Amino acid sequence: MTAQMRYMVLVLGIIISLHYILSFSHEGYGRATSISHIKEQITGSKSSVPPYKVPIPEDYYVKPNKTVPQDRKANAAFVLLARNSDLNGVVSSMKQMEDRFNKKFQYPYVFLNDQPFDEAFKARVTKLTDATVQFGLIPKEHWNQPDWIDEKKATASREDMVKNGVIYGGSVPYRNMCRFNSGFFYRHEILKPYRYYWRFVRQLPDVKFFCDLDYDPFLIMQDQNKVYGFTLSLYEYEATIPSLWNAVKEFINASPGLVSPDNAMAFLSDDGGETYNRCHFWSNFEIADLDLWRSDAYSKFFDFLDEKGGFYYERWGDAPVHSIGAALFARKDQIHFFNDIGYRHEPFQHCPQGTSHDKGKCWCDASQNFDYEWYSCLKRYDGLFS
Repeated sequence: MTAQMRYMVLVLGIIISLHYILSFSHEGYGRATSISHIKEQITGSKSSVPPYKVPIPEDYYVKPNKTVPQDRKANAAFVLLARNSDLNGVVSSMKQMEDRFNKKFQYPYVFLNDQPFDEAFKARVTKLTDATVQFGLIPKEHWNQPDWIDEKKATASREDMVKNGVIYGGSVPYRNMCRFNSGFFYRHEILKPYRYYWRFVRQLPDVKFFCDLDYDPFLIMQDQNKVYGFTLSLYEYEATIPSLWNAVKEFINASPGLVSPDNAMAFLSDDGGETYNRCHFWSNFEIADLDLWRSDAYSKFFDFLDEKGGFYYERWGDAPVHSIGAALFARKDQIHFFNDIGYRHEPFQHCPQGTSHDKGKCWCDASQNFDYEWYSCLKRYDGLFS
């Protein structure tokens, strides 16, 4: 290449760069016009300290020997999606939640079911807590497969997944649950008064909580403007979501102004959004702001995905859908890793390291910890702040 040609290439590069700078100045930060421009947004974000490494304020803690609920509480509830047949597992999980946390804070419980809860279920769980317990019936239109789904196409997809050994690949109820958790649970009348929720039951309600929790995570969410909290993150099965990311890109390109500035796209993608690395927060455990899902951005996002039919033609899970929604429509510093909440949902376990064990607050084996195993995505979350 001659000197003159190199000069022309340099000038052309400067012109193109100025064009993009002026375009972003005119449109405003967050008004990208394509997935490629979203890449420019996320690569220019400033570094910060991972939120879970910031000390928890002392006034969030229950003082020693205090047996009454905190004087200051968030507008929050536990949300459990369960069937009557899940009773024994629910009791085990709920008793652990009471012993580890809620007997000191007494946040209410909301149980949801697509069938009416029987009296035996109600009586047994109500006896486990002094907190308020509510029971809600899921409307059929929020749970059942929609009439507009091409059942022949959906059946063929399920049969193919069964042949390929995809877990829950042949289950319609599982798909109903994923769609409900993705776009409908937060619309239930019983949850309308609440702002925050802690979900700790999914399809297998028998989980373990390992650590005594003497502070209020809901106040972290409220006071520090967090919208999504997690304990485990991992990769989604590729066979369940083959077309999900194409749908996400289509939505972003059609509605770029809905994407948050300083978002967490880098958790989801290694190339600025062109492809999905399949990382997601495991939504079996999540503490979140209901207003995130109620927002105009997420509502339009879910409706767009729902129209694609991927919850039934494939097996789109609420974990990747929630994770993508939180990563795109919130700032990265609004997503919080609850490092000191020990949690296990088979086969994965988060066991806090260091001080929590030193103080005798956790009873899990510290060596049995999923955080930075090969299938974990926690390192990508840490990478958002480096």
